[in-house]
Amino acid sequence: MTETPTPPVRVALVDDQQLVRAGFRMVIDSQPDLEVVLEAGDGAQAVQALTRATGQVDVVLMDVRMPTMDGLTATAHLTAGASETVPAPRVIVLTTFDLDEYVLAAIRAGASGFLLKDAPPEEMLAAIRTVHRGDAVIAPSSTRRLLEHLVTVLPPDRPGAPSDPARAAVAELTDREREVLVLMAKGRSNTEIGQDLFVAEATVKTHVGRILAKLGARDRVQAVVIAYETELVRPGE
Repeated sequence: MTETPTPPVRVALVDDQQLVRAGFRMVIDSQPDLEVVLEAGDGAQAVQALTRATGQVDVVLMDVRMPTMDGLTATAHLTAGASETVPAPRVIVLTTFDLDEYVLAAIRAGASGFLLKDAPPEEMLAAIRTVHRGDAVIAPSSTRRLLEHLVTVLPPDRPGAPSDPARAAVAELTDREREVLVLMAKGRSNTEIGQDLFVAEATVKTHVGRILAKLGARDRVQAVVIAYETELVRPGE
């Protein structure tokens, strides 16, 4: 029996620099499993175009600084319009080290990861595939360094309160789930977590799924932010 070929991952490029978009398109379209289907020069154009193309884009590469509407605001608009029947495309924020506060805000708004604009092409391609699978982009070495730098800009934690939903959710985690979340926050992959805890990778995936469900997190990145905000993990640990 002939297998039906898997359709390519549909990618949207949002950047105010046309040459940047052209370079990204050339790299992405060179891959048989990826395809650029939409481009926009600012956040407002992106929101309008992606709203019209609901369900037709899988992953968005979103620059942070753009005229008219920045990537942060655009990401919030896109994720706010999602539903269980029509999920929003997954967003990868493109950034540089001096824009950490924007990256954190974008992740809180619903981005599934972040990538340095000068990352090697193969890292960008891997990030698109990773995010499309439902994971978050926090594992590659450059984003691990960015994550370590990012957490230093988190605001001082407010005094805990039993009504704080994030703290209450973390309190519901089992001891093993807390261990897994701490390792996730340190940028460890499922394979590495399994090696650290001497369990199968499939078991780690099960724990990760339960952690995301209990925290109400969209993906690993949001779960990691919650871990730092609730001080389950502290910068530099």
